[in-house]
Amino acid sequence: MNEAVVPRALIADDQSDVLIALQLLLKSEGYQIEAASSPTAVLEKVTAHKYDVLLMDMNYARDTTSGREGLDLLTRVRALDQTLPVIAMTAWGSIELAVEAMQRGLSDFVQKPWNNARLLEVLREQLVIGRRKRAAKNELVEARAIQQRLIPRESLQVGNFDFACSWQPAGEVSGDYCDITPLNEQQVALCIGDVSGKGLPAALLMSNLQAAVKAHEEAHLTPSQLVTNVNRVISQNVSENKFITFFYGVVDALSNRLTYTNAGHNAPLLVRRDGSIFCLSNGGVILGVLPGYQYSQGSIELQPGDQLLLYTDGISEAMDASGEEFGEARLQQLLRTRPSHSALTLLQEINQAVNGFHAAPERDDRTMIAMTIGC
Repeated sequence: MNEAVVPRALIADDQSDVLIALQLLLKSEGYQIEAASSPTAVLEKVTAHKYDVLLMDMNYARDTTSGREGLDLLTRVRALDQTLPVIAMTAWGSIELAVEAMQRGLSDFVQKPWNNARLLEVLREQLVIGRRKRAAKNELVEARAIQQRLIPRESLQVGNFDFACSWQPAGEVSGDYCDITPLNEQQVALCIGDVSGKGLPAALLMSNLQAAVKAHEEAHLTPSQLVTNVNRVISQNVSENKFITFFYGVVDALSNRLTYTNAGHNAPLLVRRDGSIFCLSNGGVILGVLPGYQYSQGSIELQPGDQLLLYTDGISEAMDASGEEFGEARLQQLLRTRPSHSALTLLQEINQAVNGFHAAPERDDRTMIAMTIGC
């Protein structure tokens, strides 16, 4: 055992002689030990402290043979700490119990009565795995913080135009991108993108997209020119079977027009004060599949009372308990029936509606940009 790193172990068993035997064994190997004799005590300790490994019995006083208490405890421990190595011990093991425990996040399984050498070997293996997982987790947390700094956190107002965005990753990092950029005193660029896939690869490609957009915005290009150039850059960097849906538009507060290019993204919804809706779909194919593709652009007049919503499919594809999606129709109805307030209020109301509808665990990022025009 490396003396510079003293591993901290939590042992959970309702039998005092087992706890004493395990404490003696692990202390002789240089572990710092804490003990718990019930599921409640385990949860209290995991909530209050950080451990390098949890060695837990699967059966306690209330239920001595089935392992159900251990399975329930494992589920609750995993909700508190996804990276903590958890090793289960029981004299009543079965294939079915082991499979279900692994499905719930168990790291390894040791049969009672245990072999000291085998138990110590499993502990050493899981300590290494746990440290790697926590290092990776810390890197993801740092990556998320970097991403958050790339996303606008404050609303923007230009004349009667009010802008806001909402970014809710499903995991530590996101493949969604959004930005609201003042180009000059009268023009504001809006862009939103959704990278295929999940996790760090999608987040890295999102960062590549953000850098390409920022570089080309400085050249004062039209939306179609910018998206054509960005697509050329992305196509050089994207791996096989990866792509990006993307929308880029420029709002001109003086001429009251939105000029845009949609590269295969969910069509943003422009809702007039009278309830009429326009879907902004002109542009072309997704980014990253055709390097030489020439994108087109659309243009639409903006009027007082208009509401514009840009969104990723994490909004429209959020599911209820029966598997039904929230869908574009519900979004349209929500936009039609709400009064025209601030852009931030609009986003809050949509998130509230989606949260009320959505029953399953988050499976996709949710990102939106809203624009409202005062009357």
